[in-house]
Amino acid sequence: MPKKRSDQSSAARSNTRDRVLAAPVFSQPQPTPDPQTFVVRHASDAAAYKVIDELNREHKLKALPFPAPRGDAEPRLTFAQVINDNQTLLEQISANQQIVFHATGDCGSTKGPQTQNEVSDKMVSDFDETDPAEVPQFNFLLGDIVYSFGESQYYYDQFYEPYRDYHAPILAVAGNHDGMISPLQHEKSLQAFLRNFCTDCFQVSPDAGHLSRTAQIQPGVFFTFEAPFVRIIALYSNTLEDPGVIANGDIGHSQLKFLKAALKRVKKENYRGALLFAHHHPPYVARGRHGWSVEMQQQIDAICTEVGVWPHADLAGHAHNYQRFTRTRPDGTQIPYIVCGNGGHAVQRLTTNGQPPLRAPQLIQAASKHTDAVVFENYDDQNYGYLRIIANPTQLRIEYHPAVDGPHTKAPDDQVTVDLATRKLSHFVARDSGVPALAARIREFAQGMDRQN
Repeated sequence: MPKKRSDQSSAARSNTRDRVLAAPVFSQPQPTPDPQTFVVRHASDAAAYKVIDELNREHKLKALPFPAPRGDAEPRLTFAQVINDNQTLLEQISANQQIVFHATGDCGSTKGPQTQNEVSDKMVSDFDETDPAEVPQFNFLLGDIVYSFGESQYYYDQFYEPYRDYHAPILAVAGNHDGMISPLQHEKSLQAFLRNFCTDCFQVSPDAGHLSRTAQIQPGVFFTFEAPFVRIIALYSNTLEDPGVIANGDIGHSQLKFLKAALKRVKKENYRGALLFAHHHPPYVARGRHGWSVEMQQQIDAICTEVGVWPHADLAGHAHNYQRFTRTRPDGTQIPYIVCGNGGHAVQRLTTNGQPPLRAPQLIQAASKHTDAVVFENYDDQNYGYLRIIANPTQLRIEYHPAVDGPHTKAPDDQVTVDLATRKLSHFVARDSGVPALAARIREFAQGMDRQN
């Protein structure tokens, strides 16, 4: 179904104030056609990046401090809070015995709305399900929501407009571009991100213009998100192009304390649902413009080792393509590490200048005394796309869907399933689709073949 554009102007946007509401709003009441142009033309960032490149050469850019989240050592947000304690929906998810949600990263575009809409249109088509259990319940964006410096004037075109018909809550980790500061402007780091994703009540941000989606109520840039069958630990990997930074002398170690507290609670509660880590910078990439965030991953690993709790999967963006890795730990357990940074901004090839295409799977890190084996399993560096994730009491399934497939194709181009108990990759056990007539016809056909034989 085509999305439609709401009536909007720059003057209307500038005169709009925060509108506090009693309950959250997630999409427009009526669809409108996709926009062909941006309301606010994105200015060139060439001059700003010239200064940034010079600072990079002189090693003067550092990770930037950020406001402490609301809450104690482990800031938390629940799905129930996000949907204003909608008990009917919560009971339906519980009865379905699974939850479905989306994720993608690097979704903001500076060139125009086409690529953003390509991804969000395909996501919206996932709401057209005959089986309620397959309908997505939220979207968890993996950073770089708005380019190039997270400016408030671009939130309407790069976030609110493309997702105006997305019928569920949208949460996010901040990416480096969401927290970067242009050397030619004076906006504070993360200023617009906090206003649009970390408010303390249901309110419509002035950046949304006349659109209806309320700002998200995340407690800050790092937090635990608890939903039925899944728990997501969200980290902020800061503002550098590379590497990602979650803790050092400049920004402090609050995220490491948070991670330890979150994992200790997982252990204390004997939590048996799916546990995900989500952050912007990836620990591993096969090739391309961005490198591994080695120290960040070492810090995460140290806490996982100390507490004795590891995630079932790790999600990141930053590299503008899709990549999937399997990390095998010494005890034989396996962790998928997935990069999905082709949500609308750009697609970057993993091979350039006449290099032959990468073959997958291939071992990119061998097991040793100090390292785990890491296998590069699959990739897509040609298309825009997103993740569709299913969590149930026994399994976690992560699917990759390229947007180019369009709304009429629901088969993923790649997928991986983790058995929650054994923490090993397994075959996905599909639920009963609720189509008894089809099942009966299949049984009749099989019985007929048996009689013939």
